[in-house]
Amino acid sequence: MSDHYYSQKPTSKSNPSRFQTTLNSITLNFQTDEGVFSKKQIDYGTKALINSFIQPDQQGDLLDLGCGYGPIGLTLAKSYPNRHVVMLDINERAIELTKKNFEANGLSNVEVYQSDGLNSVKDREFAAVITNPPFRAGKKVVHSMVEDSYHVLSHMGEFWLVVQKKQGAPSLKEKMNKVFGNVEVINRDKGYFILRSKKFDSDMSV
Repeated sequence: MSDHYYSQKPTSKSNPSRFQTTLNSITLNFQTDEGVFSKKQIDYGTKALINSFIQPDQQGDLLDLGCGYGPIGLTLAKSYPNRHVVMLDINERAIELTKKNFEANGLSNVEVYQSDGLNSVKDREFAAVITNPPFRAGKKVVHSMVEDSYHVLSHMGEFWLVVQKKQGAPSLKEKMNKVFGNVEVINRDKGYFILRSKKFDSDMSV
């Protein structure tokens, strides 16, 4: 595989940098590097997802799937200190950055794991899964993330995703509806769609 932000072991030469930003009225400091997604600043889709997210009524942990260097999960951890946030990414450089970033921002309600998809947490349950998927990894990978997220959500748990129209928003919306039996457009922002599905007790075919 060529070196992408969804590579397990990025081969690009490390060139660390830092920046400070405000997400959902919360100021955070980030260390970033080559070989990770949106290394210079938080991308617009991630910001739109963070700004749209509402914590579920369901009690339980939150899962940031494909966390990169941590903007979604760390914002959630700081926004909801009574929640535990689990953060996963296949990219080992991204995971090391996330660990540094949660420590630098004084957060303790966070777990970080290198994981191919949800393999590291397949025996756990979450109140919500939140993701800005790696669309460049291909449709099969993204659709697997939808299917696998269904299985780790508790009853009434929520799956949140951001996608651009040009990235296949209509087909992804259809996929979420097939897996969960429901899908809702929570927000539209400059071509980005924030989609949410809820898991109910009735078993859906995936």
